[in-house]
Amino acid sequence: MISWRKHYKKTLIAIGLLLSTSASFYGQDGDPKNGEKLFKANCTACHALDKQVVGPPLKGVVERVKTEGGVDKDWLHKWIKDNKALRASGDKYANEIFEKFNKTEMQVFPNLTDKDIDDILAFTTNPPEPEPKKDDAKATADAGSTTAAPADKTTTNVVIISLLAIAGLLVWILVKLRQLVTLGQSEELAGLNETRVRSFSEMYEKFHYIGKGLLAILAILAAYGVWNWLMWIGVYKGYKPEQPIYFSHKIHAGEQKIDCQLCHSSAKYGKVSEIPSMNVCMNCHRTISEYNADHYMEPGKDKAFYDGEIQKIYAATGWDPAKQQYTGKTQPVEWTRIHNMPDFVYFNHSQHVIAGEQAIINSFNKKNPNNKIDVVCKACHGKIDTMNVVQMANDFTMGWCIECHRTTEVDMNNGYNKEYFKNLHDKLKKQYPQDGGKITVDAIGGLECGKCHY
Repeated sequence: MISWRKHYKKTLIAIGLLLSTSASFYGQDGDPKNGEKLFKANCTACHALDKQVVGPPLKGVVERVKTEGGVDKDWLHKWIKDNKALRASGDKYANEIFEKFNKTEMQVFPNLTDKDIDDILAFTTNPPEPEPKKDDAKATADAGSTTAAPADKTTTNVVIISLLAIAGLLVWILVKLRQLVTLGQSEELAGLNETRVRSFSEMYEKFHYIGKGLLAILAILAAYGVWNWLMWIGVYKGYKPEQPIYFSHKIHAGEQKIDCQLCHSSAKYGKVSEIPSMNVCMNCHRTISEYNADHYMEPGKDKAFYDGEIQKIYAATGWDPAKQQYTGKTQPVEWTRIHNMPDFVYFNHSQHVIAGEQAIINSFNKKNPNNKIDVVCKACHGKIDTMNVVQMANDFTMGWCIECHRTTEVDMNNGYNKEYFKNLHDKLKKQYPQDGGKITVDAIGGLECGKCHY
């Protein structure tokens, strides 16, 4: 009897160990919620749970590696921490995976602890359910139902007041008509008829000086109107055309803090700030195939709209997201240009972005203390990081440029400028002692015609 009890006890222990080992294998001994955070921080650049991105989908990866390669969770620990070393050791399954995914090397994660990896595997095995979103539509409907009655009552009051006002106006008109009828029957009206002007020619003879003066004023105003209209031809401040692919600078440059020059790289080193190629977009959107940031959405647009615009990027570049490869069938995107200088105007972006960067920022912030900028691009293009649809923020007229050159001080703390303009600086200090001899752009040739015109 005692022997049977001992055997029974050993059996329970063995079953318990087996169950704990099985649970450990399937990734259930980790914390899925913490694993989700670690997954998003370390894995989402190349992996998704339910689809292939750069690497394979990771949902159920613990079971998959067991079925495919006959390996356990310890193997996954080695692979995640240093897959390169694991392949170098001659591990057959590790090298098979490497060959299967076009010899694309996975990043190593020596910083992840065993507990971190267990949490990530627990998340891939049993992802926690997403938190339910607040039913905004229902809330809006409830709010609407509570305010409908007061709104209807207000409308009724407005209609009644309007009708009373119209009735009062009609009564006043009737009173005035009665007065006119009475006046027509009096001798006073007969006397007035004798002195009234009976034709336009008589009126002109009587008031011709006033008439000529008014005509002269009208002619001057008309000439000014035509001149002003001509001066604003080609000035399109506020112009914001619809583009073939929707691109929100507010999301990319504002919310995501992407540097302007990551996409417009030639603005710093070239004359023209070109439109980036679609391959630049694919640097990020190769792995970002859908839109999941509800709080960034522009009013009137939903997830389906943003996902559709990402698919346009794939169509333009010939990218097949299912196979994770390019098809070679591209579709050029016909962007609508917004900022376009006339052919006879020379403007060099690099000259302003590099040489004039700090001077332009300081000048702009001095003139606009309540609307300061931190990037030189905003001085001309406005706060583009707040724009969902890009628009022309300034006039870009000759007068606008000249005004900037007259008020922007040259950065004399720059070693090159300090030495190059030394004599000019000394001369201006003597000529304009009250200003301390400030050197603005116009003082160094910023108003010379040949600087901007061929």
